[in-house]
Amino acid sequence: MCSGQCEQSCQCVAKSMANSKRQLELLGTSGCHLCDDAQALLAQCLDFTQVDVSVVDIAESDELMQLYGIKIPVLRCCQSNQVLCWPFDSLSVSQF
Repeated sequence: MCSGQCEQSCQCVAKSMANSKRQLELLGTSGCHLCDDAQALLAQCLDFTQVDVSVVDIAESDELMQLYGIKIPVLRCCQSNQVLCWPFDSLSVSQF
């Protein structure tokens, strides 16, 4: 696990304020097989009645590319701005 903060605000901050669900972003790029694996893992181990996950393509942001380009996939919590960097498994996701 790594920790860090992105100066660019999460795309889902406004949603998190209006929603009691935990707001997560899966940061990656299209065509990234590890990102596909991470998305499949999240689908298996998260309770989507408690958590919303937005998929964010970091290729659309120079700042996100600089911060996370070699770390993707990265799971980021919008409320705390904590990040969980790949590789992660169901246990590390549940503890995140």
